[in-house]
Amino acid sequence: MKPADLEPFELMQIMAMFFETHAIPYRVVGSLASMAFGEPRFTNDIDIAAELTMNHVQDLCRSFPTPEYYLSEPAARDAIRRKAQFNIIHPASGLKVDIFIPKDSEFARTESNRAIRLTSEGEYSAWFGSPEDIILNKLIYFREGGSEKHLRDIAGMMKLLQEKLDRAYIDSWSLKLGVCREWQLAVNRLSEQS
Repeated sequence: MKPADLEPFELMQIMAMFFETHAIPYRVVGSLASMAFGEPRFTNDIDIAAELTMNHVQDLCRSFPTPEYYLSEPAARDAIRRKAQFNIIHPASGLKVDIFIPKDSEFARTESNRAIRLTSEGEYSAWFGSPEDIILNKLIYFREGGSEKHLRDIAGMMKLLQEKLDRAYIDSWSLKLGVCREWQLAVNRLSEQS
């Protein structure tokens, strides 16, 4: 396989192997996770929440070296310090991995404990955020940016998962996270499509 042929789930698997080799708790979140639970769509972004510490930065830089990857060591260290995000870019394919360092919050701890292993035979095997937590985060992103893609992703997940979703969990956390209006909008949108 030529480097430019690298697909999002392949790069995600490379990242997952790094985290697992170094015993770093992580979970795939964002669009790739909503695709794994819902309907496919195009994305060049791979979002991963990872509990990286300063002790992991050297191994990370060695595992994703220039010129195959672009990774700013100062940006990674700053993100770990501030509990923010940084990215790793694979220039040949145009793919980007956004690494989110989880905040020290009740919701982040709950998300971490609810991560589930997903395997697609011959494609990937990795830890993903739970579908409910992916939906809650997409509701937050929708509230902050208004992008319709988040509501489309949520609708795709809800259509496929239906009664498998823990609606009580989403109702409870949408109240705590201040996204009840957005959650109701997503539910209404799905009803209109049915």
